[in-house]
Amino acid sequence: MNDDESFECQLVSWEEASRLARILAGRIKASGYLPDLVIAIGRGGYVPARVVCDYMLEGRLTSIKIEHWGIAAKMHDETIVRFPLSIDVRGKKLLIVDDVTDTGETLQAALEYIGGLFPIEMRTAVLQHKTTSHLEPDYCAEIICEWRWIIYPWAAHEDLVGFVERAMDGGPMSRTIIEEVLMRRFHLEPDEGALDDAIADLIAMGKVEALEEGYRKIELNRPL
Repeated sequence: MNDDESFECQLVSWEEASRLARILAGRIKASGYLPDLVIAIGRGGYVPARVVCDYMLEGRLTSIKIEHWGIAAKMHDETIVRFPLSIDVRGKKLLIVDDVTDTGETLQAALEYIGGLFPIEMRTAVLQHKTTSHLEPDYCAEIICEWRWIIYPWAAHEDLVGFVERAMDGGPMSRTIIEEVLMRRFHLEPDEGALDDAIADLIAMGKVEALEEGYRKIELNRPL
């Protein structure tokens, strides 16, 4: 997605995420599937997998880290397994958990990688499944038919930082204008403290500078 694109974002609350995890755990239990091990796909699946395990009273949880999406709906050029499994899963029944299926590429990469480690069975579970995904998980708590970017509470600050950076095009922008652009382009309405924290981090990272008339994105090729 390009920096000038506009699309709807949906912020999921902690309460809603917990509700979805409870539904997901209930559906897994109702199916009768008893995994020997639960594998979270990091980073998005870390928290959902832990909460699902809580509702399943399952203590056997580990993780891998796969990189496909960055922050603020930025897609990496390729999907890679950054941190592989550290244990032997040969002959085991596995449950692989992530937060959402968007394109399906992250889950597909996980299945291909873990499948090469010779488990006896693999099933996949996500909180929310978008019908835009080419891969359908075995379990989901909710199906999303109309695409939107979903912001989970465990990534809310990181995503907001990315969206504020994307919103700051052109010359200096006042805080009010930044808020207006976030709402117009991404349907985002962060509270005052959250926006202040995001702008402060962008300044600390050297991506934005504070001016008397507002804030301006620092372009790498801009003459000093």
